[in-house]
Order: sequence, then structure tokens, then C-alpha cells
Amino acid sequence: MKKYVFVTGGVCSSLGKGVAAASLGNLLGSRGCRIAMVKIDPYLNVDAGTMSPYQHGEVYVTEDGAETDLDLGNYARFTNSELSRNNSITTGQIYQEVIKREREGRYLGRTVQVIPHITDEIKRRIILAGNDPAVKVVIIEVGGTVGDIESIPFLEAARQFINDVGRENTLFIHLTLIPEVAGKELKTKPTQHSVKELLEIGIQPDVLICRSPVKINKEMIKKIALFTNVKEDSIISAYDVNTTIYEIPLIFHSQGLDTIVIDKMKMDCRNPDLSGWKRMVETYNNSTETVTIGIVGKYINLNDSYKSVYESIFHGGIANKVKIKLVKIDAEDIENSSDISSFFKDIDGILIPGGFGQRGIKGMIQTASFARTNRIPCFGICLGMQIMVIEYARNVLNYPDADSTEFKPGTSAPVISLLEEQINVSNYGGTMRLGKSESVINKGTKLYDIYKSSSIFERHRHRYEVSNLYRDELAEEGLIISALTPDKSLVESVEWPDHPWGVGVQFHPEFQSTPINPHPLFSSFIKASKDYGKR
Repeated sequence: MKKYVFVTGGVCSSLGKGVAAASLGNLLGSRGCRIAMVKIDPYLNVDAGTMSPYQHGEVYVTEDGAETDLDLGNYARFTNSELSRNNSITTGQIYQEVIKREREGRYLGRTVQVIPHITDEIKRRIILAGNDPAVKVVIIEVGGTVGDIESIPFLEAARQFINDVGRENTLFIHLTLIPEVAGKELKTKPTQHSVKELLEIGIQPDVLICRSPVKINKEMIKKIALFTNVKEDSIISAYDVNTTIYEIPLIFHSQGLDTIVIDKMKMDCRNPDLSGWKRMVETYNNSTETVTIGIVGKYINLNDSYKSVYESIFHGGIANKVKIKLVKIDAEDIENSSDISSFFKDIDGILIPGGFGQRGIKGMIQTASFARTNRIPCFGICLGMQIMVIEYARNVLNYPDADSTEFKPGTSAPVISLLEEQINVSNYGGTMRLGKSESVINKGTKLYDIYKSSSIFERHRHRYEVSNLYRDELAEEGLIISALTPDKSLVESVEWPDHPWGVGVQFHPEFQSTPINPHPLFSSFIKASKDYGKR
């Protein structure tokens, strides 16, 4: 019988449910258990595609083109779980499907209600996500906080799983906060109240993961157990780590989280093999050299806006046995500065990530120009590649008005423009080029040397492309077109000539990078930055 583990959160948001769920998936995977990861988001948006990064962090794109919550990125980096649109569930999707069925008369005239129709659709999607017969355990992270009105239907559906599949096949993990007050005293009262709210819904947590600045002691664990009816050995301390989040599965394993889950659900699993994961963490912890990477973007003020990019840079650091220092630079600050060199004084490499809209574009173009002329390693991703093309057209082709029609519709030199079939699209939800597609790399390019292959598959998320009207002219003036779509209709990558490492890609390689298998583009970029720093 398939097992279902629900991970809920209490007290406040952003405690790390995603990392906790992914860490459990990591541990169960190390024991040979095939898992499926599911993220439930209680918002009414159908997906995360049209949400501002300041609202919800980055949008993680699956191979089949789903625009999902950033926690799916954690699942991909921590586990081997296959991810698709089935692994992301939102309130918007649930209600959209139920209303569609009601309009089609599928409910045969019955009154459509939250219970059973909404909860049945939630359960159907959870079961669908783990439908693969090889999957033994489905781990479901319920977004939001217990007590939020938006989460109630999902928690009710989770409660119903107890009767649907049996108590021995259902397990509840609750993540709560143990805050530190004046005098560095830790308080358990918020955790007690959070569990009480969960009990009122009809769910008794089997495991508590207690988030706190420092490791909680046995006396505190005993007190929490007394007030929550959770066994002492099922209370896990999730304390702050000063190294890397990739150490968290090892911390949980040292406290027996995977053993607790296996025992409670009566699962037959092999002993864990965490040797590779331990080596990776040790490599990071033992690195002595530091490479400083400047990120020039437009959503810098929220760390989660470029979550996968930041993590992939760290993966590149692990591959090169160096620690990474990230310097986050707001593109608008560069625009307002009279001396942009001051931003890059101690920078070993520059990365310009993706984004949408006109704000900060001038600063990014100035950054690309500075990196190209000063021969600083520069990596442009999606919008970043388009910025590299615009800068090259302005300063090498001498088109001072060169721009993207996204930023300047009336430009006389639209080197970046919309796909022809999307020019008249007014509904922006789900209209982009999304998901995995093939790129063909030209031999003799830096990209070919990095991938060591002429055919690659990467994920896309964009509307605008390099204009074919200017492609030949850009190439004649030296810009290297290093990759195209198989039909040669669209540019997938460009490289600066006579430059140590200036590469732009239209796709998002960060979605395929993991700490165990760093993406070759990030590994190569960090190596080039390391070499530049030494020079």
C-alpha cells in the first residue's frame, strides 16, 4: 500500500517546510524508497506564472512547462523525484476544475460543496501525483500556516486520508517555531498552540520538527511532548546551520527522522547510503578559497527571487572546491551611479539573471558593457542573454537605439522581439515558451566545450527572442551564435568573441543543477571566475 506523509506548518510562514519535506525525501531516497513530492499552495492563482517575484519568490519551471512554486526547486535539488505539473497543486486549479465539471453537468444536479467535491478533487490530485506503481511514499507539503482560512480544505482532505487509506499508511509531520525572546530564552508556547489548532481540525501530528536558533535540549523536548501528545523521540530539533542547507538532511538523520517515519509506517527499507551527500557537504565545508560573484538583477531585495540561480552558483563552487561569496547588486543602483566600476571592484564574475519589464534594464546593459570591455567572466541567463545582445548591437554594431520591443516597442533596431505568433496575445497566463526543448550547439564554441555534446535539452521561460532580422549582422560583427533550435529558427546561446568567458543562454540551466551534479555551465563559469580572481 502506498504511504502518504503530510508536512504542515504552524506559528508563521517561511520556517522551511520545503527544505524539511525535501530533506525527508532525500533520506527516504537514500534508503532505496522511490518517492513523489507534492506542493500544495493555497492561493487562488492557477499557477505562479503571473506572480511577481516579490510576492512569491522565483517561478520554478518543470520539464513539461508548468510554472510552479520555488519549493519544487528544493525537491529537485535534494531528491531524485520526477517533477511535473502533477506535483504542484493550487486552490485555483482545484476550484477551476470543480467549476468546470459543474458547468458540464458532471455532478448530476447535486449541490456542489467544499465537502465532498473540493476535498475529493484535492485527494484525486494527490493520488495522481504518486500514481507511478514504483512510488512507495508520497510526501505532501501543505503551504501556508495552520489556522489560515485558505488551508482548511487541504487539511480536511489530509485528515480524510486517515480513513481512506488507513492510519498506518498516513503520517503527519508538523513544523513549528520555537522563538527566542529576551535573554535568549526559548519559548514552547507557540508550538503548543499550533498543535492545538491542528488537533481541532482532527489531525494529531506524529512528528514535530521544531525550528529554533539553537538546538533544543531534552528538558524542552519533554515539555513539548507533554503538551502535544507527541512522543519525545519523535520531536526533531531544526536549529540554524552556519554552513549550508544541504547539511540539514544529515542533521535530521542524526536525530533519526527517517527511522521514525519508517517505523511508524511499517515500511521495509534498506539502510541509508548517504556517503555521496556527506562527501558533497564535506567538500563545501573544507573549501578554503573564495570566489566572489556579482548578481546584477531587478529583484535583488528578496533572496528567493533568484533562488535556483543562487543555489546553482553554490553548486558550481562545490564542483571547483571553492566557497562562494554573493554580492547582490540592484541594476537601478548602477543606473544612478556615476562610477559603475565601484560596484565591481572585488568581483570575480558577473551573472545577469532573468526577469521581465523595463525597470533596471539600463543598469544591466551598462553591466554587460563593463564586463565585456574589461574581460570579466559574465553569464547571461534568459533576459541576461538578451541584454548581452542589446549591448553588443549598441556598442559594436553602432545601433544606439537597439533594444527589445518589450522595453521600447517603437525602437528603430528591435534586436529582441516577440515570437511572431504571440504578437497579438493579450492573455499573459501560460503564453510563453515553456518547458524542456532541444538546442543544437555549434562545434568549436565554448558552449560545445562545456557540454561536450551537440544536442542538449534545457528548460525555457520567455516570450521574446533574438530577432532573425539582425542575426546575420550580429554574427558578421563577431558575436558568436553558439546554439540554435533544431530548425535553426531561434537563437539559444551567444558568446562574446576574444573574451575569457562571456556566455549568454536563452534557457534556464539553473533548473537542472543539483549539489551532487552541478550544472556544467555553472561549474565552468565559477572556474573562469576563479581563474580571473587569481589573475
